[in-house]
Amino acid sequence: MSVNQQTVEDTKAQIRGLVNEIAQLSKSGATAEEFYPELLSRIITALAAAGGAIWLLDEDRQLNLQYQINAEPSILDDDSEDAARHTRLIQRVANTGQSLLVPPYSGTTDGEGEGNPTGFLLCLGALQHDGHNDGLIEIFQRPGTAPDTQRGYLRFLQQMCELAAEWLRSQKLRTLGDRQTLWQQADSFARATHESLDLKETAYIVANEGRRLIGCDRVSVAIKKSRKCKVQAISGQDTIENRSNIVTALNNLATRVVAAGEPLWHDGATEDLPPQIEEALEDYVDQSYGRNIAVLPLREPERRLGVDNDSGAAGEIDRDNAHRGEVIGALIVEQIESDIPEDVFRARCDLVYEHGTRAIANARAHSNLFLMPLWRALGRATWVLRARTLPKTIGVIALLLTVVFGLTFIKKDFNLEAEGTLVPSEKREIFAPIDGEVIAVNFDHDDSVKQNDVLIELRNRDIEIQIADIEGQIQTNLAEQAKVQGQLSRRQLLKPSELRSLQAEKNELQAKDMVLQRKLQLQNDRKAELMIRSPIQGTVVSWDVEKNLRLRPIMTGQVLMEVADLEQNLVLEVELPEKREGHLDEYIAQQGLSDTDQLSVTYILATDPDEPMDAKLLIDSIAKRADANEEHGAVIKMRANPDQVTLRGLQPRPGAKVIAKIYCGRRSSGFVFFHEIYEWCHKFFF
Repeated sequence: MSVNQQTVEDTKAQIRGLVNEIAQLSKSGATAEEFYPELLSRIITALAAAGGAIWLLDEDRQLNLQYQINAEPSILDDDSEDAARHTRLIQRVANTGQSLLVPPYSGTTDGEGEGNPTGFLLCLGALQHDGHNDGLIEIFQRPGTAPDTQRGYLRFLQQMCELAAEWLRSQKLRTLGDRQTLWQQADSFARATHESLDLKETAYIVANEGRRLIGCDRVSVAIKKSRKCKVQAISGQDTIENRSNIVTALNNLATRVVAAGEPLWHDGATEDLPPQIEEALEDYVDQSYGRNIAVLPLREPERRLGVDNDSGAAGEIDRDNAHRGEVIGALIVEQIESDIPEDVFRARCDLVYEHGTRAIANARAHSNLFLMPLWRALGRATWVLRARTLPKTIGVIALLLTVVFGLTFIKKDFNLEAEGTLVPSEKREIFAPIDGEVIAVNFDHDDSVKQNDVLIELRNRDIEIQIADIEGQIQTNLAEQAKVQGQLSRRQLLKPSELRSLQAEKNELQAKDMVLQRKLQLQNDRKAELMIRSPIQGTVVSWDVEKNLRLRPIMTGQVLMEVADLEQNLVLEVELPEKREGHLDEYIAQQGLSDTDQLSVTYILATDPDEPMDAKLLIDSIAKRADANEEHGAVIKMRANPDQVTLRGLQPRPGAKVIAKIYCGRRSSGFVFFHEIYEWCHKFFF
């Protein structure tokens, strides 16, 4: 008797331990995959039952099997009559929330009969919390026990159902919390995607907010243009490098999936994909390292126009054909490191797709409207006509009209700007009249020279050789003449024929002597040119002549130095750009000026810009043709006579740069200020 009592105590202790384990399990944060097997196995162990099952009601109030241990196969066969009778039995218990003991092979037999088709005693414990029926726990117990024992089974099962209901309550609260968070995120996403009608901005919002809502690693949006797709937005990136390999591969993948028209869900397997999509997918995966990739073609929702009076101008969306419209792009969702359950991943992708495709379709339709940038600008400009800003707008318009009136009717001197140089009126460039080598430079920079002073001495070896050769020929000719003259002195001994021959030879030698003397004179004249002289009295104005020319070979026509008479007046040589010369010709023609008339010129020295001075430009001095210029392309050269009194007071150096303004009458202020801008626009646009 003591052994039996000890066995009973041990069994009670074991049952209490199992109950405690179930109580702790119900309070834990275990998932359904962890909770149901642990709960059911402990209940079966505590009751020493043959098996059991857990059934829960779904949103349609239909029972779904969550987990089972050693359940009777006949009740799991959806096509059997036993399964139908059993299902009706447990459906009634779950809906009423009343726990029940059902004997084996019991129940009604009418057309809608219910009952226990198994050979086990069914202990059905209802799962309830806060008045809501959640389902039931079914235990397959061996029959033949006493009624009190069977009722004990049911009471124990009811207690376990209460513990399980606590876990279900916590799971529902967690689910509701997650669903509330998801609803808030979805609402925030929907608001954000429909805030803007700019296509690019909407694409960026869908990419960035969509990645946050899905919880994935990257979301991209590609827009279809012609037959190709181009990525417009990538989550987490402000700009897109279209020439990068990964963007090019993504464009190719989106283009091929859009061409197929079917969504692509890639989890690593590519066996069932078309070859063109498989190739593009492998190329992109090699560069992006994505584990799960979804490419969803974005389709414009179809609308039914004229359905009723309340459908609006755009028409009503055909919900049945909402995703059968024109393909306008693709939504690319990637998981690289994140791990989201497949059902959650697809559900959230569908949520982002639903809002994203409509927002992008609306933005695309809005952006494609005729002259949309103009209408948008006009719409933004309406704020200037509102009540508070209207006085300011009127004031600004009045100010602008005043400025326009002033620029049109207020006259201003019209001057043509040109660059120039102050040069002496008497100036000569010294050229090399003949080839040679410089052997002496007699005057250097800033040295005073007189007319005919030898400035540079040259040497020409060829001339010296030719002079020596000619002088040798002259000496030879003189010797031959002396010889012939000696023979002629003995006339009485010569025959008449010999006499005539000698006389002819004498005449020939005399003629040759005259030619040689002329050649010698010409060579001496060339030699005299090697002494380069100053054509005028003045000052050497070239810099560092000695260093630049000493012992250097010189060619004919080369400029060696400049000599200027600094005591004479300075003149202003002006170079007017050819593009401005038309205004000058127009002014001369309008005023009827002749070549002897003068134009007023105002100029400033680069060394003294604060002192403007006057000059007179002779129309006759304006060049008849344009000369090339490195800076301005082509220029018209002209010469002006400055006021010498004022100029001498400043003591400018010859060659000083000036900025001159040639007076061309009075024109409107707007023309004076903006004529060059107008001419540039007229040249390149009109």
